[in-house]
Amino acid sequence: MFKKILVPTDGSPLSEKAGKAALEFAAAINASVVSLSVAQLYPFMMMPEAGAMIDLSQYEDVQDQVAQQHVKKFAELALASGVACETITTRALHPYEEIIATAKAKQCDLIWMASHGRKGLDKLLLGSETQRALSHSDIPVLVYR
Repeated sequence: MFKKILVPTDGSPLSEKAGKAALEFAAAINASVVSLSVAQLYPFMMMPEAGAMIDLSQYEDVQDQVAQQHVKKFAELALASGVACETITTRALHPYEEIIATAKAKQCDLIWMASHGRKGLDKLLLGSETQRALSHSDIPVLVYR
């Protein structure tokens, strides 16, 4: 069965709900979890001209702090659930890439993700990190809704 589960979190209520369910599942099967929060880079960081006009260090610091808060909250829930938990924060322009890379690096055998269930124009414009992870991962992805 599953021994190590990656649980990405973005701090949203649905992500928290999925995280709690992942911890219940992990406790039931005696698995450990890795909690990951990705601080999303400002999209213009890829364009040097834009970076020269804007000081992005404050934006990055805030994103890093928020990511740390997300995994800290998850770790507290894991401790209360009696589930071994490792926490990781990182930065990326595309969080799904970090989710998959972390799952591979930490030898996770399951990725447990929330789906925000966007539809229509929101789905087209915003996309879905969960959908992208499903499309690109060799590791099983469980989508919690």
